[in-house]
Amino acid sequence: MNVAIRRWNAVSLSFTGGLGVLIALLAFVPVALSANAMQKLTSLYILVILAVMWNALAGFGGLVSVGQQAFIGLGAYGAIFLGHQHTVEPFLALLVSALIAGGVAVAVAPIVLQLRGGAFAIGTWVVAEVFAILVALDDKLGAGTGISFIELNFFTPRQRLEYVYWAALGTTALLLVAVFVLLRTRLGAALQAIRDDEEAAAAVGVRVGRGKAVLFVLAGLGCGAAGSLTLANQLFVEPTSVFSVDYSALMIFMVLVGGLGTFEGPILGAIVLFVIQNELGNNGVWYFVLLGAVAIGFALVLPRGLWGTAVDRFGVRLLPVGYRVTYSTHSRKGERP
Repeated sequence: MNVAIRRWNAVSLSFTGGLGVLIALLAFVPVALSANAMQKLTSLYILVILAVMWNALAGFGGLVSVGQQAFIGLGAYGAIFLGHQHTVEPFLALLVSALIAGGVAVAVAPIVLQLRGGAFAIGTWVVAEVFAILVALDDKLGAGTGISFIELNFFTPRQRLEYVYWAALGTTALLLVAVFVLLRTRLGAALQAIRDDEEAAAAVGVRVGRGKAVLFVLAGLGCGAAGSLTLANQLFVEPTSVFSVDYSALMIFMVLVGGLGTFEGPILGAIVLFVIQNELGNNGVWYFVLLGAVAIGFALVLPRGLWGTAVDRFGVRLLPVGYRVTYSTHSRKGERP
């Protein structure tokens, strides 16, 4: 029997090339489409970032967080702080605020990563609530009534939407590449070992603490970027919304629908949520009832999500982050994932 280990095949190579072309074409959306279309696509890119970041934590690292809204809020209010109180150029403020969120994740990681399972989930939620309270007590940040990012009014409405769109597209592409590259490294394999059995991973020499910290900081940075882009897209934030646990619920929904622990699944889940939001988002409480019903349906019927089910049934991997063992004999050829 001849055995070979590989990652890429003709399908995945073709898809990856096509995805690169698609991202390049999406850069021309401001030239061809309306302002409303740009704003909606920006919202979609933000959903993709959130889904990919939460899936990186829970799907590949086993860190089930319900407090990522802490970094979303820090990304938004960090830009407000820099723009209002330090007169930093608005788009530079958006970038620096995402980095600040990542820096806060560095400081928080040694504390929350001491927790396991449900305690970790609740701990991250508590951290988010603490930040929400601190922001709500600061009159310079609008206190509990919210505040507008007036610095972006320097641009015309069309210019603002174009620049925010390009920023969102570039950030999404950059974070997707960062997570993809990370998962294909030795550290990525170690993270999945930690997810499957933390004690066993440590027993074979995996540096558990370092791996989880890297993933936590990356997710904090990504969610901070999503928060700053949300501010730029909406121009207004207030603590009870941007620090809301609803964000965690939406992230879990996207990953559950798309496929936990797959690279492509959260992207697909974000698209599903985007469609539901645009078609039924104005139906008040019934919108949340529908989301809950869909989530329950997937948990019961397709527990592996849309993409996870496709992988199980057809073995298709468009953006492979793992290896495949290819074997052949004189009478047959095949693949084992």
